[in-house]
Amino acid sequence: MNFVDEAKIYVKAGDGGRGCVSFRREKYVPKGGPDGGDGGKGGDVILRALPSLRTLLDFKYRQHHVAERGGHGEGNNRTGRNGGDREILVPVGTMIHDVETGEILADLKKAGESHIVARGGKGGRGNARFTTPTRQAPRYAQKGISGEEKWIRLELKLLADAGIIGLPNVGKSTLISRISAARPKIADYPFTTLVPNLGVVRYGNGETFVIADIPGLIEGAHGGAGLGIKFLRHVERTTVLVHLLDISRDPEPDPWRDYELINRELASFNAAMIEKPQVVAINKIDLPVTRERLETVIPLFRNRGIAVFPISAATGEGLKELVGEIAGKLNECGTEGPTCQKNEKTS
Repeated sequence: MNFVDEAKIYVKAGDGGRGCVSFRREKYVPKGGPDGGDGGKGGDVILRALPSLRTLLDFKYRQHHVAERGGHGEGNNRTGRNGGDREILVPVGTMIHDVETGEILADLKKAGESHIVARGGKGGRGNARFTTPTRQAPRYAQKGISGEEKWIRLELKLLADAGIIGLPNVGKSTLISRISAARPKIADYPFTTLVPNLGVVRYGNGETFVIADIPGLIEGAHGGAGLGIKFLRHVERTTVLVHLLDISRDPEPDPWRDYELINRELASFNAAMIEKPQVVAINKIDLPVTRERLETVIPLFRNRGIAVFPISAATGEGLKELVGEIAGKLNECGTEGPTCQKNEKTS
C-alpha cells in the first residue's frame, strides 16, 4: 500500500556563520584597522505544495531535512555567503502541525503555496562592526545564531469537490470508475479499496469536478474500527457527499439503518461533517432483487424529505441524473466549498 497520508519529520534551518576577527595588513599602511566581515545567514526550511504529488510516501524513508548553514565572515570586510534554503515538496492539501505544541502552522490548500517552517539564523558580526573612538582594535566577533529546529507532523487531506461514502462493497469503486477516468481495484469482497481514489468528472459544456471514493466505513470507524479512522479526515475537505447504499445483499435489508450508521460515524469524527449536503443513491438496480425492493425503499426516504437516485454503476443507468444532481449541489454551494451546509442550501 503506497498511499501515505501522515508523516512526522525533523526540520533544521541553517545556523548563521561566524563573524571574523581580522586586521588590515597592507604595505605602506602602518596602522591598519579591523576589517573582519560578518557571517552569512543560514538557509530556511520551506514547504511548498506541488499538485503532481499525491502522497507523503517519500517522508517515510527520509525524516531529517536540514538547510545549509551560512558562510563565515572573512577579512577585508567580506561577508560570508548566505546558506541555501531547503525546499520540501508536499501534496496540495497538506496540513503542517508542530509536534511539541500541537499548533497548526500552515494549511497548504493551493498549488505553489509555501510556508517557512524553520528560519535560518542570522550571521554573527565581525570585529569591524565593534570599532569605536575609544575601542579602535576590537579582538572579538559574534558567533552566528543557531537556526530553528523542530519536529513537525504532516497530515494530508485530499482536496475533492465530492466524496463517495458508504459501507464496504456497495460499489463505490465501480461508480468512480464509470463517471471518471479513475481505475481503482474492483472486486466482489469487502475492503477492496485500501486507499482513497481521485477522479475528474466531466459534465455539461466541458465543466468538471473532482470526486473521491473513501474506503469503506463500518460501525465504530471513528474510534478506529476497520479502515475508517485512517480515511475519515479526507471527507472533511469535500463539499458534497454521495451516500451510496446497497439493498441487494441481506434477506431483509434496512437501508435507513445503514444510512444513519454512516452519518453517526461522520458526526462522531467531526460534527460539522454531518451538515454537508448529501446526495443519496441506491446502487445495483440492474439486479432484479434491487428493482423489486425500490418500491418500498424510495418512499421510506421520501417521507423523511430525502430524494433517492436509483443507479447501476455496472451498466451506467441513472448515472447522468446522479452527476447532474452532484453538480447542482456544488453550484449551490458556490465559493463556500467544504463549509457549505445542507440546511442552508436545501429545501
